[in-house]
Amino acid sequence: MNDIESRVDIDHLMRVFYERALADEVIGYIFTDVAKLELAHHLPIIGDFWEALLFRSGDYARRGRNPLEVHRQLHLRSAFEPKHFSRWLELFVQCVDEEFEGERAEFIKMRAHAIANRFQENLGLTVSPEETLGAAPVNQ
Repeated sequence: MNDIESRVDIDHLMRVFYERALADEVIGYIFTDVAKLELAHHLPIIGDFWEALLFRSGDYARRGRNPLEVHRQLHLRSAFEPKHFSRWLELFVQCVDEEFEGERAEFIKMRAHAIANRFQENLGLTVSPEETLGAAPVNQ
């Protein structure tokens, strides 16, 4: 298996992830009913986000979006719970592990953990240290 090497790889990962997330019984409704996500519109945006994190491109910054605020607005429409972030993270990590391996694959999982924790903190969800979503395990 190869590592995440390009935007093409990121786009592939996002398609695999969103296919599962949209159909998921725990979080799918957030994408379909709350966010009313249009994948054709969303995939380039989320691809820019992850590309900026992995390859330090400036493409996401030019969009002028604040992901914390976007999720705060969704939270106001339908309250997120820690289980939603846990499930998002579980699916995300599964997709990465099934599609890629290497330094960038490990990095994207680590960042996903940090993002899930930061979003929960930003939304005022009380997460005890025991419930904090741990760091991504390193494959040995």
